[in-house]
Amino acid sequence: MSLAFNYHHLRYFHAVAHEGGLRQAAAKLHVSPPSISAQIKELEDSFGEKLFRRQGRANVLTDAGQIALRYADEIFALGDELSNAIQRRPSAKAMRLHVGIADALPKLVTHEILRPVFSDDDSIHVICREGKVDDLLGQLASHRLDIVLADEPASSGHAFRAFNHKLGESPITFCATPDLATRLKKGFPKSLHDAPALLPAESTALRRALDNWFREIGVRPRVVADFEDAALMKVFAADGKGFIAIPTIVVKEAVERYGFKIIGQTKNCTDQFFAITTERQITHPAVNIITDKARELFSKKN
Repeated sequence: MSLAFNYHHLRYFHAVAHEGGLRQAAAKLHVSPPSISAQIKELEDSFGEKLFRRQGRANVLTDAGQIALRYADEIFALGDELSNAIQRRPSAKAMRLHVGIADALPKLVTHEILRPVFSDDDSIHVICREGKVDDLLGQLASHRLDIVLADEPASSGHAFRAFNHKLGESPITFCATPDLATRLKKGFPKSLHDAPALLPAESTALRRALDNWFREIGVRPRVVADFEDAALMKVFAADGKGFIAIPTIVVKEAVERYGFKIIGQTKNCTDQFFAITTERQITHPAVNIITDKARELFSKKN
């Protein structure tokens, strides 16, 4: 049974969601608040779902409302593009891809993973949001994101069903400024003992992997600082403050960009990378491109 609804009702819902309330939307559309309220009620009846809930004196979108708003944005954006096309104005329909990026994920790795969806014809419009994994997963659950990229899988403790798609893993390469790297290269990895280290934050998967590897080989670096932001860590390393650990998959770019020299590498400590979605079988075309190309990339470079 197909769902039928009135697009005028959807326009009123769209206006209320974006304007923040009935009065603001009514003023913009030049209709009365009761008229808008009645037509949104008809839209909710056609969907069989509430689109707003009361929170104090405000109307807040429900989960169904969040989904409806995303589709309404797409529908009315497409309408504007249709108007432009009829008037022979340059405009192209770009598929939107909303990506959440865990702040612990190295920026160079993120760039490699997302590179395939950037094309010369601008057929995909990528919207990136960076933050803590739990915050991003909340946005994924409410369908504000299509995919979350992270260096560890989503746990089973979340209130919604998340599916982890492993993209691959990379060995670790240790780098530093040329002077420091030259001193530490001889006798690696034992040379890392008591050497100044700039490491990822203790809450990250890579830091846990590094700490385990250091214990296994009997090495205890002198941790000068730890960072949640991997890009900032590289800036301090380029200033000679200590050595850093970089996924081998992007070490060439890091060496060229920051002027590092390689100390050594290990395959006994790895950084893993995951795409997290709300579906077991990926259907979003752009997400399929990301996951397929990323797996090819990791398999070639390992």
